[in-house]
Amino acid sequence: MTDIAALTKLIEPEAQALGFALVRVAMFGGRSDPTLQVMAERPDTRQLGLEDCEALSRRISDVLDAHDPIEEAYRLEVSSPGIDRPLTRAQDYADWAGFDARIRLAAPLNGRKQFDARLVGLEGDTVKVYADKVGEIEIPFGQIASAKLLLTDELIKATAPLSTEGADRISQEG
Repeated sequence: MTDIAALTKLIEPEAQALGFALVRVAMFGGRSDPTLQVMAERPDTRQLGLEDCEALSRRISDVLDAHDPIEEAYRLEVSSPGIDRPLTRAQDYADWAGFDARIRLAAPLNGRKQFDARLVGLEGDTVKVYADKVGEIEIPFGQIASAKLLLTDELIKATAPLSTEGADRISQEG
């Protein structure tokens, strides 16, 4: 089994050296198609361009080749977190306050393991959300198994790309 914490310790300095913040390191695909997924972003824009992904991928590949921490063959995937990004760090819940998220818990809270709710913010190690029909809920950060932003018109407007270059060119091939 791959040690994600050990991989993160190898990958995070490479992301930071390029001025990026690491969002997530995860393994997917099991034994049949193992994929190491690395998500990062520029702290000032919360985005990562293709050139950024290429640069980070090269740095990560060099480090992983030197340390060889993954026993089996795998695919490396480096990307931006995207618009419906995962919420992996406590600070994400403060940064994205006002937006909707789907939060899955490790154990039930108030009889539920999943909440679709508006992020209210972060207080210490407690994530505050507001869910219709339930009201405000306080969730210990350590109880969150996974979370991601939900795609809404409000989120789309807030995360418009920095550059729309090329968006006006439409292929007329049929």
